[in-house]
Amino acid sequence: MRELFQTLRDALMRGEDAVLCSVLAASGSTPRGAGAKMAVFPDGHILGTVGGGAIEREAIQQAVRIHRGESAACRSFRLAPSQLGDIGMICGGDVTVSFRLLSAQNEADRAALEAICAALERQENAWLVYRLSGGAVTDILVCRAQGAPLPQLLQAVPVYLPGEGWYAEPLVRAGTVYIVGGGHVGRALSALLPDVGFRVAVYDEREDLARAENYPRAAQVVCGPFADFTKRISVTREDSIVVMTPGHLADRAVLLQALATDACYIGCIGSHRKVEKTNEALRGAGVSGEQLARIHAPIGLEIFAETPAEIAVSIAAELIRHRALRAGTRKAKNAAKTVG
Repeated sequence: MRELFQTLRDALMRGEDAVLCSVLAASGSTPRGAGAKMAVFPDGHILGTVGGGAIEREAIQQAVRIHRGESAACRSFRLAPSQLGDIGMICGGDVTVSFRLLSAQNEADRAALEAICAALERQENAWLVYRLSGGAVTDILVCRAQGAPLPQLLQAVPVYLPGEGWYAEPLVRAGTVYIVGGGHVGRALSALLPDVGFRVAVYDEREDLARAENYPRAAQVVCGPFADFTKRISVTREDSIVVMTPGHLADRAVLLQALATDACYIGCIGSHRKVEKTNEALRGAGVSGEQLARIHAPIGLEIFAETPAEIAVSIAAELIRHRALRAGTRKAKNAAKTVG
């Protein structure tokens, strides 16, 4: 998302137009849900995706026609080979895509892209809002919790109100993934998570590891004792804590602190045997069964990972799943909530 909007902003600054294709709604079995985006440039090259295959081919062709002067609007695609209007895919669903020409000569378009990029740099909840009229996107807005055109637009999932002429989706979700322990897996995870929309901070007490150059994609690197983690870091309900210190005792110290916070996710790396021992120690420290249930351990989805990079993938997958379930997305997709 960040790369797409930064590229669009830079293109307009160079005097180059682009067509922004956005999935507004998806029902049934579809390759991408609401919120998927693709930019199509005058020479036909693209950035992003609205689902691949025939739908993407059709979307690119439509965008090229818009570059040549055709009016921009929304278009619906039916993804079932036996139905009228089929475009040759077998997923079995319906997708509504908006097409908006972003013009280098349009001050409002340039301002909208600047506002989007600025919001993406801040760690504050923000929503991308489209005003729709006559089947076309007429305005692109960035809204925070206050000042939305309609309060029902600001949901954890995309909202499409065709009858009222609005579409909105979360642009920035506040919150940080705190990786406590920056060893091999921590380093791999800190490099991967930004690609799937997470802000990352690394905390470690080892001075040789807790250096910004070791984690170039982390927003923050903090050096401090594991025993002082929550004294140095203010954890909110939007934050996640991933515990992977170099020792059992440090893990337990961090977990005890983590359980005293409102963190939305707490995970700890380790074998099943280590988890049993850790839970036993935590119970001995007065931690209840209900509190223990907050801890995802062993951390990560079971993909039989072995290398640090593979383990990082399994942890990232679990964080994505947790985020989707917490947001209320259906079938782990960012499917639109169509109202009316």
